[in-house]
Amino acid sequence: MSKGKSAAQKLMFECGISNPTEIPLELIVFGRGATLVEKHLKNSEGRIVFGDKRAIITVNSNIPYEGKKRFVIAHELGHFEMHRHLVPIHNDTDATLEYFKTGHQETEANEFASELLMPEQLFKEECKGRKFGPDLIRDLAERFKTSITSIAYKYFELGDHPICLCYSHNNKVRYWKRPEDYPHYIKNLTNLAPPEDSVATEFYENQKIYRKEHSKQKIWKSTWFELRDWENDNDFKFYEYCIITPSYNTVLSVIWEEL
Repeated sequence: MSKGKSAAQKLMFECGISNPTEIPLELIVFGRGATLVEKHLKNSEGRIVFGDKRAIITVNSNIPYEGKKRFVIAHELGHFEMHRHLVPIHNDTDATLEYFKTGHQETEANEFASELLMPEQLFKEECKGRKFGPDLIRDLAERFKTSITSIAYKYFELGDHPICLCYSHNNKVRYWKRPEDYPHYIKNLTNLAPPEDSVATEFYENQKIYRKEHSKQKIWKSTWFELRDWENDNDFKFYEYCIITPSYNTVLSVIWEEL
């Protein structure tokens, strides 16, 4: 078990929390010895400042979605629980909150926030028997009161249906993830533009953002994956759903096959 997940489970056990959505997050923060403040932050989504006895966690008041605010708060609380003796001040941007971030402390804080807001057993119960698609991602985000992006990563880890994730920033693919033993291989597009026939490229070239009812877009297998010589695109049903953050020019492409 990861350090971040273990720390979140330890906190919930010590505080007697079985379902964190039923308790205001600010009460958990206060109970652990920190003060939560919401105000405008320039070039930062969250910040934690450590004092001798307590700490101040600040979340950017300009974040438009309550679910994302909760994830930022939980991320900073993760720093408080695990890293309070390492740095006196810690600032987090949308980049450090990104799940693909490989920095040691950021990975741990994201894992902490994920388990605190979406406990593994509860998450699995909510996913069981439900067909994967954008509506499920949105329903889970509402259920757990967290960001759609964090739900996508949690589903990648624990969901019933295999999905792939490709993260793009400034019209370049930065990272991608595919499940172990997945039968299809993603094209290596790291530091290159997304595929020209992808939904991600529609945003970068035309600022196209699909409405909820049309956010599940059919694509060819060959859009993101290697097509073998004996395969035909018409034999597959692949879809792409893009989680777009225009203010940071980022796109998280969620890609899956329906059998």
